[in-house]
Amino acid sequence: MASTVTSRPGYGQLLRTSGAWTFLLPGFAARQPFAMLTVSIVLLVQHTTGSYGAAGAAAAVTGVSTALFAPFGGHLADRHGQRAVLVPSVVVHALSGLALTALALSHAPLWALLAAAVPTGASTPQVGPMVRARWAATLKDSPLMSTAAAFESVTDELTFVVGPLLATALCTAVDPAAGLVTEASLTLLGGLLFAAQKSTQPTVAADGHARVEHTSALRVPGVRVLIVAFLGIGSVFGGMQVSLAAFSESIGEPGLNGVLYGTFAAGNTLSGLVCGAIAWKVSPRRRLLVGYAALALTASGLWAAHSVLVLAGLGLLVGMCVAPALITGYTLVEELVPAGARTEAFTWLTGAVALGQAAAVTIAGQLEDRFWGGAGFLVPTGGTLLALVTLLALRSRLMPPRATRVVTRGAAHREPAAIGEM
Repeated sequence: MASTVTSRPGYGQLLRTSGAWTFLLPGFAARQPFAMLTVSIVLLVQHTTGSYGAAGAAAAVTGVSTALFAPFGGHLADRHGQRAVLVPSVVVHALSGLALTALALSHAPLWALLAAAVPTGASTPQVGPMVRARWAATLKDSPLMSTAAAFESVTDELTFVVGPLLATALCTAVDPAAGLVTEASLTLLGGLLFAAQKSTQPTVAADGHARVEHTSALRVPGVRVLIVAFLGIGSVFGGMQVSLAAFSESIGEPGLNGVLYGTFAAGNTLSGLVCGAIAWKVSPRRRLLVGYAALALTASGLWAAHSVLVLAGLGLLVGMCVAPALITGYTLVEELVPAGARTEAFTWLTGAVALGQAAAVTIAGQLEDRFWGGAGFLVPTGGTLLALVTLLALRSRLMPPRATRVVTRGAAHREPAAIGEM
């Protein structure tokens, strides 16, 4: 058994893990709405109000609410169990999303849309971190944990391929409200199916031990640096969604939005698959710095693209740079954060993407409304450059403190790190 696992664990071996598919399939359906939500709101509200600024504001409030409540939801899931958190949250999210849809179709004032956006975002289930926690509970100390981390990052990327494409197709080919209605339905169905898988749910730790572990996630300096990096990645998603929609409409081809965003997302997914399959010898910290520099460089050219082919090519390159940054960031969490606090740490990063996306759609929407077509592409440029400067300035905080020497400080501190992995 050791020879098959320690030589080079792969995706095939991971997926043969007993019980894995019982939470992977419903987990994929339940996390899909997260990638559909922003673009569905943007397309619906822009259709009913005629303003990208209003659409961006509604999406921003949703994203901010998600970012603020995501870590709290992760904390509650670790304390009380995933099922106890998921069931009420998916019900509230579905009802809130349908209410937001009804208000938009009835041409309600913007303040009413923003009020409905708050519970819609706050109740968004954090299924991705919960799936990661289930892998950790299932695999425990298996060498397959690193493979699982890569697999989950690739799955996240795949949702950002399928989600926006599905939402765009529904909103443009069926009805402007179809995207948000489908998102609410998938949240309810997938979330309840995922919550029903009790056998793979992580065991709730004793209160005293859990409290020590949980409160440590945001106190890790490297986590705070990664939050900034993930804010920049969120600015790419949000800026691309709004700006590509505006560009497609400006040339009279609104359906082209799905193709352009799909090209960006395809590059994202393909590079994620490759990144997860490579047996890296370069440290995650260096990979993050180099990968993020490439992301900032490619994103800096988006605003100057004025043709479909050039924009598609640049979008493909940007997408290819996003996945490695995300995967490496999640890998660093595995090194920096104690096991009992990782679900909360993952939700901080997920929330950072949502917050960056929310800020991006707001600013990009205002730029598209007030300035030239394509001005919204300045948002991914600015967001990634600021995050890159932060990463470079604080890169020392991404090093696990004394990880190679601290091997006997107790179960409540952090798990021993394998010398060969450093």
